[in-house]
Amino acid sequence: MDDRTGDPRPSWDEYFMALATVVATRSNCSRRHVGAVIVRNRHILSTGYNGTPHGVRNCFAGGCPRCARTTESGDHLEECLCVHAEQNAICQAALHGHAIEGGTIYVTLSPCLTCAKLIINSGISEVVYQGEYAFLDTVKDIFRQSGVKHRRLKATPLKQPLTASDGNRLPSKTIRQSKRRTVK
Repeated sequence: MDDRTGDPRPSWDEYFMALATVVATRSNCSRRHVGAVIVRNRHILSTGYNGTPHGVRNCFAGGCPRCARTTESGDHLEECLCVHAEQNAICQAALHGHAIEGGTIYVTLSPCLTCAKLIINSGISEVVYQGEYAFLDTVKDIFRQSGVKHRRLKATPLKQPLTASDGNRLPSKTIRQSKRRTVK
């Protein structure tokens, strides 16, 4: 939560990362689900998740030959047809005419080298990631050289306001707790 005394809402970072986590549920990759949200001035510009390109059979349906096999993580990447979440978010912004220069990308997993280069050249100024996957020193170095800030956001329980049947707001509970609680 931000340093706003008494404000039960999630911080902006927690909010946008939670949205990226929801976006990841749309992934059609059979190996990993990753989501990305690009924002500027606290407004969502674009979202993306990893999976096969438009018009190509979904990964989970055998569309990606690499994912259809039991290939070790990091091996035969040249065979993978999936587009990364960051790449899709940047492409969707371009497709729909949204300028993302100066924006922040929230991504559920740290970017690979290719995504880092696209992030830099698209003008995104900050990367906020949650999980760390092969976050190479090369990626960190080119972010530093290009002036793109990057930071890891530790996972925190997202608070969700609950409302009683009479419309009165109940004390906030975490999502995990609220799923177990039934309000009558």
